[in-house]
Amino acid sequence: MKDFAALFDALDQSTATGDKVAALTAYFREADPADAAWAVYFLTGNRPKQAVPSKRLHQIAAEVAGLPDWLFADCYDQVGDLAETIALILPPAKSRASISLSVWVTERLLPLRQLDEAAQRAALTAYWSELAGTERFLFNKLITGGFRVGVSTLLVVRALANVSGVDAKVISHRLAGDWQPTAQNFSALVGEASSTFDVSQPYPFFLAHALSDAPYTLGNVHDWQAEWKWDGIRGQLIKRQEQLFLWSRGEELVSAQFPEIIAAAARLPDGVLDGEILAMREGSVMPFTALQKRLGRKNPGKKIQADTPVAFVAYDLLEVAGEDWRQRPLHERRTKLHEVVYSIVLGADERHVIQLSDIVRAPSWATLALARDQSRKNGTEGLMLKRRDSAYGVGRTATGKGLGNDWWKWKVDPFTIDCVLMYAQRGHGKRANLYTDYTFGIWKSNKDGQFGSEMPENARQLVTFAKAYSGLTDEEIREVDVFIRKNTLEKFGPVRTVKAGMVFELAFEGIQRSNRHKSGFAVRFPRITRIRYDKKIEDADSVELIAAMMVP
Repeated sequence: MKDFAALFDALDQSTATGDKVAALTAYFREADPADAAWAVYFLTGNRPKQAVPSKRLHQIAAEVAGLPDWLFADCYDQVGDLAETIALILPPAKSRASISLSVWVTERLLPLRQLDEAAQRAALTAYWSELAGTERFLFNKLITGGFRVGVSTLLVVRALANVSGVDAKVISHRLAGDWQPTAQNFSALVGEASSTFDVSQPYPFFLAHALSDAPYTLGNVHDWQAEWKWDGIRGQLIKRQEQLFLWSRGEELVSAQFPEIIAAAARLPDGVLDGEILAMREGSVMPFTALQKRLGRKNPGKKIQADTPVAFVAYDLLEVAGEDWRQRPLHERRTKLHEVVYSIVLGADERHVIQLSDIVRAPSWATLALARDQSRKNGTEGLMLKRRDSAYGVGRTATGKGLGNDWWKWKVDPFTIDCVLMYAQRGHGKRANLYTDYTFGIWKSNKDGQFGSEMPENARQLVTFAKAYSGLTDEEIREVDVFIRKNTLEKFGPVRTVKAGMVFELAFEGIQRSNRHKSGFAVRFPRITRIRYDKKIEDADSVELIAAMMVP
């Protein structure tokens, strides 16, 4: 645990990629395989389930520290992070346990969930007395299921490649899917040859960069393949040894959530397809909000399948009959993909379940730009541009010439709207002492007496519209934080009601009507683009404007 805590400190204190990779490399070079396995698991974004409910953890920590609830709550309010608050207020450690990370996790952390309240209290009291500083903080973070650190999976893979000499792409592939943290699996991860092969294992996804320059800087338009950029769930459809699997980009096995795709895929030859899971009815793509109704349902019934039918739109082929095709050029993979998809003899109910993505053909960049302008009417977010001779890479890596990348996403400009800050909540980690999570509102008229008959019909009221927490600089965040502290009207737990006084411009990708939101609308990927110092709150936008923005 001590070595993992030292690694966490090194990663947390540096912003330089080279320093982070060096720290990771040094750790994995010396770590026991069992410890290294858990380190990989945590550093690549996996978290154990919360071992102790937050309220109980709060109560036990307050008792051990000898603090009344009000004082603990005040400390928590100042620090903003439960794990850090507990680490700070507990008495000093009575002894320092030299126990490995794997033992802490498997013999102490994970069994906590199975203990009753009294046993949890006794165990935590004993464990906390053996930990101090970063080790105690990390243990608390793992208990709450809130462990995070500023390092990407790509950097972890680079460090493992440095230590093992195994190609980073091979390690990425071995890590993909439901990788479990055991000493044996770690040895296989960094070994010269993988001792076992899991037929369900997906490939690492190749990701595109956002194109901000004019597309003609990419060269000849005929060197590129253009496709619609769908707003669905990226997935890999795998058939190996007559077994079928559907993985999301988040490396979640979603086969059970989309049984009609699995049923249709039974007719495919062995291989791996990359594509998009979409809600689709009679050839028309439904909004992402419709697809959300299918998520998390492991056994969707016939009614749900009928109300929200889905399709898998394939746009790349990664494996054929056990042979890895990722290093072949895109145009060759695309030709084979066409052959594979259209080789299926589909039944009446399966005809549209597995489809081939459309290629958007244009003689020039200008013509392609005109097609892109129609994206929202087509239910898409823009275009994907892929170099025709490109291999299928790993992650968001530069692999091409010129601008340095082979895949680009050329999205349409986002919607923007001016909103008023209404509520605020503190952030996490380094921003735990600052108000960084905001709820914004827009104006709504008292039409049909929605706000009460005592208000005139032309009266307006702010209603909540969207939440956002990204887009501001550190300096702007501090400025907004000062405003929130000076203009707090009410407190509801961690949430502060703020006096209307600041206008912000929000950008977002899509709009859908929603009965769950007071404004009547839900938006996709809201983020802050700027503070509108030039506008008064009366100048903020309205529900009527949002309605007008919706694509007919």
